[in-house]
Amino acid sequence: MIFMKSIIKNFMKTPLIHPLLRRKSRLGVRMRLLMWYFLLTTCTVVVSLQVTRQIYCDSLKAKADASIIKEIERFQLMSNKNIYSSTTRLLDKFLSNYAPTRNEYVVTLLNGQIYTTKPELPQNIQDTLPQLVYQWRQKGEFERSKVYTGNGRIRYAGRSVTKAGNLATVIAINDSSADYQVGTSAIVLVMQVTIVVLIIFFIVAWITTGKVLYPLRLVTETAHSISESDMTQRIPVQGSDEIAELTTTLNEMLDRLQFAFSSQQKFLNDVSHELRTPITIIQGHLEMLQFCPEKQPETMALVMDELDRMSRLVNDLLLLAKTERPDFLKLKPEELDWLTEEIFLKACSMANRNWKLESKGLSPIVVDRQRLTQAVMNLVQNSVRHTTESDTITLGSSVKNDFAYIWVSDTGEGIAKEDQKRIFERFVRATKHDPKFEGHGLGLSIVNAIALAHGGKVKLSSSLGHGSTFTIVIPLASSNDAIHEPDTRRRQPFHHRTNVHS
Repeated sequence: MIFMKSIIKNFMKTPLIHPLLRRKSRLGVRMRLLMWYFLLTTCTVVVSLQVTRQIYCDSLKAKADASIIKEIERFQLMSNKNIYSSTTRLLDKFLSNYAPTRNEYVVTLLNGQIYTTKPELPQNIQDTLPQLVYQWRQKGEFERSKVYTGNGRIRYAGRSVTKAGNLATVIAINDSSADYQVGTSAIVLVMQVTIVVLIIFFIVAWITTGKVLYPLRLVTETAHSISESDMTQRIPVQGSDEIAELTTTLNEMLDRLQFAFSSQQKFLNDVSHELRTPITIIQGHLEMLQFCPEKQPETMALVMDELDRMSRLVNDLLLLAKTERPDFLKLKPEELDWLTEEIFLKACSMANRNWKLESKGLSPIVVDRQRLTQAVMNLVQNSVRHTTESDTITLGSSVKNDFAYIWVSDTGEGIAKEDQKRIFERFVRATKHDPKFEGHGLGLSIVNAIALAHGGKVKLSSSLGHGSTFTIVIPLASSNDAIHEPDTRRRQPFHHRTNVHS
């Protein structure tokens, strides 16, 4: 037990991650995992066997002590009756009534000399009997109900009685050596069987762990095979356990990374293409300026115009980059009807069109006023770009089912169906109408980013040759704060439209 306590104490002091294992160890996870489990199982088995053996030994001691004390008490009871005139008759009567049990013996002494034994003592007791007799003589009187330990597994108890000047002593002996030997043999046999079982267990666990950790090896192999030019590799998903869930999560992460790298690459290609043109124009005109100094005013005006275009492009790109930041929006409560009317008044000054305010929502909303205005004005610019003076541009807002709707509708040229799916991507232009309104294809991307930052979206309804309707859908901050308007709208006195864009 002391040895096992030392092992357990040292084991508990050992850190779970050894400093050497913090480095790149030669032992893989598979081997380390099995080693820990094997060590834990071995310690459990050894401790269990040791505790079992201790319980078995304590049980043998308890039975032996109870048996020999019972015989000594029987002798004491007989001596107290005073019906025996001499010690020899007392000893003879005690021995005649004695029925020995297994591993139990009685030795009687008369005046310090061996009187008789029953039954015949085994060889190991006979070998130690002279030493035991010497101890008994030195002891003189035995303590009541106390068991003494002799050599080996011998336990004994005694009692002395004096009659007519003679000293009679009875010693009850229990030799549990054979029982201890049987128990030890059983423990050894169990240990041998346990070792074989542990070896088989280790082999089976090695194979099983290899199958369990196989997806992790696939993760490593897939990670090594993935590069910036090839991110199509995915890990096969097997089963529905935690490793399968991990594999699915990693595949989803790879999908997002592939999309991000693809978008980044496309974005860099588009930006380089968009910037290359004005840079080339500026460089060419500045190089020609030395040969045509008389055209300096025209050249400087053209260069400044191209620089303005580059500045707008950079500002738009910075705005799109900021949409991913948590502080992009500064949300405040706003009245939707007042905000709609304000945007409408700004839009009317942009171009000569047939402007109409269809409806105004009657509900407070929590939005970033400047960002939302910027998004709607981008939609207005897009409508102006693709309409003529005879066309109509309509603005409106409404609230329905805990959502606020703000739309810009026009009767312009419309958008082809195949372009509607990609119109919100960066640097995508569906048509080119008027060179003075030529942009970089970032306006609708900014609108979509602002709507997404508000937790909403942008809906498009368009047909080629019949105009387009862009609707920004934003969820209300709280249904308790919203005043829903199922069919009631505040209208401008000079408009009367009944369409609801939802």
